[in-house]
Amino acid sequence: MARNELRPVVKLRSTAGTGYVYVTRKNRRNDPDRLELRKYDPVAGRHVAFREER
Repeated sequence: MARNELRPVVKLRSTAGTGYVYVTRKNRRNDPDRLELRKYDPVAGRHVAFREER
């Protein structure tokens, strides 16, 4: 299965300022804007918003 630009790899950086990053893939057709998810930040010890960085 070839990788293409429809499902690029994106970094999700914590908004808590800890520098923690999740790496995931997203579907550009369904999510053309920047992705924002609430995930667990182990450095902060709680769930915070993670925003896509380019």
